[in-house]
Amino acid sequence: MVQDFHRIKRLPPYVFAEVNAMKAAARAAGEDIIDFGMGNPDTPTPPHIVEKLVETVRNPKTHGYSVSRGIKGLRKAHAEYYERRFGVTVDPETETVVTLGSKEGLANLASAITTPGDVILVPNPSYPIHHFGFMIAGASIRNIPAYPGEEMIEALKRAVQHSLPKPSAVVLNFPSNPTACVCDLAFYEEIVDFCRSQNIWILSDLAYSEIYFDDNPPPSILQVKNAWDIAVEFTSMSKTYSMAGWRIGFATGNKELISALTRIKSYLDYGAFTPVQVAAAAALNGPQDCVDEIRDIYRKRRDVLIEGLAAAGWDVPSPPATMFAWAPIPEKFAHLGSLEFSKLLLKEAQVAVAPGVGFGEHGEGYVRIGLVENVHRIRQAVRNIKTFMRTHNAGEAL
Repeated sequence: MVQDFHRIKRLPPYVFAEVNAMKAAARAAGEDIIDFGMGNPDTPTPPHIVEKLVETVRNPKTHGYSVSRGIKGLRKAHAEYYERRFGVTVDPETETVVTLGSKEGLANLASAITTPGDVILVPNPSYPIHHFGFMIAGASIRNIPAYPGEEMIEALKRAVQHSLPKPSAVVLNFPSNPTACVCDLAFYEEIVDFCRSQNIWILSDLAYSEIYFDDNPPPSILQVKNAWDIAVEFTSMSKTYSMAGWRIGFATGNKELISALTRIKSYLDYGAFTPVQVAAAAALNGPQDCVDEIRDIYRKRRDVLIEGLAAAGWDVPSPPATMFAWAPIPEKFAHLGSLEFSKLLLKEAQVAVAPGVGFGEHGEGYVRIGLVENVHRIRQAVRNIKTFMRTHNAGEAL
């Protein structure tokens, strides 16, 4: 029996599949591929968090179903994090819910608040779930610029004037995946004022809140007092504590949005395994020097990568935050497009990157480079790229 399922048909082809297939084939052939393609932290979870998991899992009372919205101790720990980090008071009973990573929270909230045909405003380029979560829910997507500033504000205003129906929600993501750009509190204030005046929900993805490099911590949109009327924010343990596979994140903010997400999750899951949640609470409540150490690791990797690529003849802006560099394709290769350039880099330099077009049509002309290999491997990648650039600059046909 052959079926064309409606929601599956709405999803575009997976752009990263070709590069991933080439990467797997190269490794199967014995090639040493340096993989900057996926944002998967390679550093271990700090030992005290792992130890709390082991301690808790030995108690058979923790082996049953957990709580879909998250155990009380973890919600309380997350509320205390918001107070400590942003000076924001959160009610752990009504204003936060534990998610299975921020990605699951975004997708399920999209399902909870979307009527088929709704217009949703999403930055382009952006992390794929920002688009696809709403597409799966039946929404129509209208792209807006991915960079903070007047261009984004003007795009919001045009969307309200010219969209039918009027947009019901907007997604924000600062620090941004993939562009690594950041915004300040004044920008959030302007966005909140406009969206409140138009009754537009705001979904803010703050997954990279603790991966920043300029001693200027990214703000939370919930620091804007009126944001609580319309906004929910998603955060994650994945990058902050190198806990990507643990799948713990949070949604925090407007009570109506949190209630909607909590209710829909109650039909879909029983929450993360209780020992994982207990360990996550220990991470938030425990010593935070591990967060500084993880941040410093990414800072050192960033500096080695950016300086090395510059020496190789590839000028890439130094990212102020996140674990990614958003790299314009060198001019000599620009005609190839991001997918073909990524494939060529993999084939000839044994370096895997993510093609920018995979993050939206306006990501074309760029590749995303993840800081997910150690300094030694980054230096090796830079040497490979330098040889690659030298070979093509000598006139080898593409």
